Amino acid sequence: MRSGFVLIAIVLSFFAARLVQLQGLDPEQYAEMAAAEGSVTVLLPAERGDILDRNGEPLADSADGLMVVADPTMTAAKAPEVAKFLAGRLGVDYFRTLERLRVEDSRFQYIARQVPARIANEVLSDARELAADATEDAEQAKQDGDEEARDEFEAVADAYGGLATRRDPVRFYPARDVAANLVGFLGTPNPDGSAKPSAGFEATFNTHLAGTDGEARYQVGAGNKLPLGDNTVVGAVDGQDLTTTIDRDLQWFTQRVLRQTVRQAGGDSGVAVVMDSRTGDVLALADDPTYDASRPLDYDKDDYKSRAMTDVYEPGSVQKVLTLSALIDAGKVTARTKLRVPGSLDRQDRSIGDWFDHGLIRLTLAGVLAKSSNIGTVLAADKFEDGQLRDYLTRFGLGQRTNIGVGGETAGLLPDPSMWTSQTQDRIAFGQSVSVNAVQMAAAVNTIANGGVRVDPSLILGSAVTEDGDEVGTDVATTRRVVSAEAARQTALMMERVIDPEIAIAPGAAVPGYRVAGKTGTAQRAGLGGYDGTFTVSFAGFAPADDPRFTIYVVVQNPRNGGGGGSVAGPAFSKLMGYALRRYAVPPTGTPASRLPVEW
Repeated sequence: MRSGFVLIAIVLSFFAARLVQLQGLDPEQYAEMAAAEGSVTVLLPAERGDILDRNGEPLADSADGLMVVADPTMTAAKAPEVAKFLAGRLGVDYFRTLERLRVEDSRFQYIARQVPARIANEVLSDARELAADATEDAEQAKQDGDEEARDEFEAVADAYGGLATRRDPVRFYPARDVAANLVGFLGTPNPDGSAKPSAGFEATFNTHLAGTDGEARYQVGAGNKLPLGDNTVVGAVDGQDLTTTIDRDLQWFTQRVLRQTVRQAGGDSGVAVVMDSRTGDVLALADDPTYDASRPLDYDKDDYKSRAMTDVYEPGSVQKVLTLSALIDAGKVTARTKLRVPGSLDRQDRSIGDWFDHGLIRLTLAGVLAKSSNIGTVLAADKFEDGQLRDYLTRFGLGQRTNIGVGGETAGLLPDPSMWTSQTQDRIAFGQSVSVNAVQMAAAVNTIANGGVRVDPSLILGSAVTEDGDEVGTDVATTRRVVSAEAARQTALMMERVIDPEIAIAPGAAVPGYRVAGKTGTAQRAGLGGYDGTFTVSFAGFAPADDPRFTIYVVVQNPRNGGGGGSVAGPAFSKLMGYALRRYAVPPTGTPASRLPVEW
């Protein structure tokens, strides 16, 4: 017994010394080693918010998907073989996958994210079959006494058994090309597996949409989760939905009409804007060419942007609406003011002419607008006081970004007062030497439709904060009076005469049964060495003219069929306005159209 007690005491002293070492001398080192060996951290992905149209229809949404993940402690030994399998089945990069399968001191590495559930499950099923086959081969090798072959097959079984899946929502674009230039898309995930917004609202409102991924950490033993081990879960915070002002059906129709218009005219590109005249909500904003957001890599990168916001151009005669309404507001003229318009007008450094040949003609101000006379507009603009026209154009919103939430928006170009000469004013009065973007110009014309009050255009219902920290949307849109209600009324009456078939400037823009106010635009396009011989043609207008509900602006760049704003953009305006009025059940006002005199 004495010998037994001595032996027990010796053994216990060894245990005691070891415990002192583990808990007293270097406990932190061993605790870290134990935690590393026995813990797994798993990503809990947040679900990205949907991008919706004004009626709740999805423009971008998230569907069930999976991420394919690996346990490097199991896959490292056969990493080349598994990496080849995954690269072939999932299209992932072989070398990056190989690196992830070999990460040391890790029990969790993602291999591919946002994989459709069907594809991910097929890959995992095939991996399990390979693991099962290898296990059978290992058992056979054991029976045959071939220990080396058994170890090889067991390593293969472990490697394929080290693959798994986790929930990871996939981004879908069910509307495909509808509003793609606004919505954007998610590109190939970042190296850390997070979504990579590559264009449009996906990028501009990424923080709003993305949410915050969560994390689950738990202890494992022998490759299995320990039920009584320490477990920590930080839940994911899903992203917020983004509701736009876009009407998906109207957007679809607008894009189709615009595409047909550009192709028939042989143009380079085109844009179309449909606005609610009263609220400034942009119901449709179409660009052509565009792309399919579900297959962006099949298209030119230049098509990802919204040309309506990023491209600038000279608006041409649509600008006359702003110039003449400002003159009326300033009390310089009325719609019936009489002007003698010569066939040409020599001004300082050049001679100004009209698009049509004529001798001396007698036009009212309404006639100047209806016949789109550059000379008549310049003669009327002579009545402005110094700086007055520029002040009005600034109040209309020219030279300033609309800040409606589209990345890369340009401010256009309104010359600085220090560069404003009489020659500059002459050209700006009829729409040259000033540059705009399409939404900016649509909002300016909409000021007349809205009784002289400019309302900020909006693309977001409610409000949201951009990546630059700007809050945008209908909740923060502002209004300001630019011209009086009477000036706007007189201008609208003058614009009605543009569509009148008796004047024959833009009869194709008429909408049967409705009073329509509009204005054509044709402007020379500027190149590096001056005007390059090509044109921008456009048509802007609203209806019903005496109680406006919608403002629509159509622009086509470089039509090769020789057409102008009335013949190219006017018919597209008519189709879009007719559809919008029918869709929203807007009845005709039943009042007689404007009969303002155009000549005297």
